[in-house]
Amino acid sequence: MPSLVVVHHSPPGSMTTMLDAVLRGANNPLVDNVDVTVRSALAATDADILDCDGLILGTPANLGYMSGALKHFFDTAYPGALSRTRGLPFGVFLHGESDTDGARDAIAKIATGLQWRLAQPVLSSIGPVSEQTVSDCEELGAAMAALTTT
Repeated sequence: MPSLVVVHHSPPGSMTTMLDAVLRGANNPLVDNVDVTVRSALAATDADILDCDGLILGTPANLGYMSGALKHFFDTAYPGALSRTRGLPFGVFLHGESDTDGARDAIAKIATGLQWRLAQPVLSSIGPVSEQTVSDCEELGAAMAALTTT
């Protein structure tokens, strides 16, 4: 069965709202036969992503960068994933109070080194999470789940 892994750092509040919406979309009943696995960025390892068909990363933008938790995931997963996940389609959702550019750029650089493929536009939210952002998160989850089945 195709698999989609969601690796996230979602402290309560905006990130949790966005994660919940991504998961609703990923588990959309219109997308059949996709195994959706959710991993906290602090607990996720390369073993979680070596055989997946798609990946979604979620992080707040803290001080102009991704969360330390997501950076920890990359630090621990990078060596094992480097040669074994080339071409992995991935999506990203970010939340910041004033800016998400640094987090977006850092993830892009790491993904380039891993030779992953951005499969959906980066979803970035600034300030309070709007209904449109929630809808966009659901679409991201559904699109990435559907992508794993093709």
